[in-house]
Amino acid sequence: MMTRREFLELAAAMTIAPSLAQGEGKPAASIPRRKLGRTGELVSIIGIGGAHLGRPSAEEAIRIVRTALDAGANFLDNCWDYNGGESEVRMGRALQGGYREKAFLMTKIDGRTRAAAARQIDESLRRLRTDRIDLLQFHEIIRATDAPRIFARGGALEAVSAAREAGKIRFVGFTGHKSPDLHLEMLRMASANGLRLDAVQMPLNVMDAHYQSFEQRVLPVLLKEEIGVIGMKPLGDGHVLESDAVTAAECLRYAMSLPVSVAITGCDSLRVLDQALDAARAFRPYAEAEITALLTRTEQAAQGGVYEQYKTTQHYDGTTHNPQWLG
Repeated sequence: MMTRREFLELAAAMTIAPSLAQGEGKPAASIPRRKLGRTGELVSIIGIGGAHLGRPSAEEAIRIVRTALDAGANFLDNCWDYNGGESEVRMGRALQGGYREKAFLMTKIDGRTRAAAARQIDESLRRLRTDRIDLLQFHEIIRATDAPRIFARGGALEAVSAAREAGKIRFVGFTGHKSPDLHLEMLRMASANGLRLDAVQMPLNVMDAHYQSFEQRVLPVLLKEEIGVIGMKPLGDGHVLESDAVTAAECLRYAMSLPVSVAITGCDSLRVLDQALDAARAFRPYAEAEITALLTRTEQAAQGGVYEQYKTTQHYDGTTHNPQWLG
């Protein structure tokens, strides 16, 4: 397993100067970029979460997406089920007028059967007003039954494989917020079934480092396999800040200091987006001593996962509350 110093050195090595990310002779982006695993794609170190786009007005959500893309934050996160599909609808509207070409577009599906997955892929394409999704992910791997259903005969993998062959999607990954064990089992089953995963999404924040840690158990495996690492919940949907142990700026900087390809953060206003963009523009990886001090400060608050409710409760388990989405 990598040491923390090796993690920090790798994160620094992964970061590509804005001018290089845009290519010689083109305007420099203001947001650094990193490689998405072995895909060859360069993605911004900060990404825009789709779930929060349902909170403001539609017009404000569109402004958030376009402002982010204009600033050089090219990674867009979404999901078939966010806000009853409204998050995808709003993002689809935002991507018109030439903005689609600026974006690396990711969305997720809940379907575990071939029929449910195929339907959700096509619905997402229609809502997003695009003919291709750059990264499609199996959403909410939060139960022991999820991976077996996806890889079973007539399972969701068949629909995803067909969509990939048809050019509807480019890369494939999965997400989950519950347990490192479930992520490791999904990785094992993907390998056993010949699926070469391109990316994996998981919570990575100052609290996760202390409790049922994806950082300690899953991140090293992804780096070894050259699978793109998508960090999410850097502020734990705001709950991490309730601990009064850390600031938003520290949370974002910590997430980007890890060897992730991109850290996803939810932005429900232009003010919050500006906070995230400023953190990315000014990003400097934490030194090892700074990380140690930050983790020492948050250790007590992190006990029992109090501020990681996505691990310890069912509040964030959309497919548990809506099992019909699984098919």
